[in-house]
Amino acid sequence: MSAFEEHKEELEHYEQMVGQHGVYCTSQRNPTLPAMDIRIIANELTNAKELVQSVMEELRRTKEETQS
Repeated sequence: MSAFEEHKEELEHYEQMVGQHGVYCTSQRNPTLPAMDIRIIANELTNAKELVQSVMEELRRTKEETQS
């Protein structure tokens, strides 16, 4: 079982919490945007997911190459 599958519910829970916080804690300068801390956290979560996904894809390719 992959880490994503194993922790799927927990990840979704925290992503929802960040999303809700972003809705209720808006920027004072621009009320249509989440507060800066939430934008930074959301951006870092996206970066982390992309990094993990790229590593997992590379591991899969390496595994397929060694099996061929």
